Amino acid sequence: MSRGVVLRLAYGLLTLLVLILDQGTKALITSRMALYSSRPVVPGLFQLTLVTNRGALFGFFHDIAGPYRSTLFTIVPALAIALILAFQYCTTTADTAAHAGLALILGGALGNLADRVRLGYVVDFLDVFVRDYHWPAFNLADSSICVGVGLLLVDLLAKALRREQAPFPPEA
Repeated sequence: MSRGVVLRLAYGLLTLLVLILDQGTKALITSRMALYSSRPVVPGLFQLTLVTNRGALFGFFHDIAGPYRSTLFTIVPALAIALILAFQYCTTTADTAAHAGLALILGGALGNLADRVRLGYVVDFLDVFVRDYHWPAFNLADSSICVGVGLLLVDLLAKALRREQAPFPPEA
């Protein structure tokens, strides 16, 4: 097997790992906690709170009307997944940060899409807060998507800096 095939398989396994961990943690939480119940993990900072999310990442657009919501939040992620697969195909295997970022985003998108298709909503349970300010509850898939986007941004910035620092081509 070529190095490129091995690397693409590794990124596929990363995607699968994110999907399995996301679905596994959601199954564990929903089997042990009642909806809207909380369990402190780090008092005054972090707790597990089981909620459902009918919106997008971090609950954005949760107030869209019913029939449009299910269509929007099923078709858009499916299109995003298709785009991510296309980007992965077009990205060279040497571009590690981009591939890792895309694999993380893909795993997270698949995890949340699985919830939407199966349940009609996404299960969220990670609750970070300071005093009365709570960040919207999220899950492992959301975290994976954010880390993946961060890796893509770092990759883009690094490429831009390399282009900026590259010597000018010789004049003809």
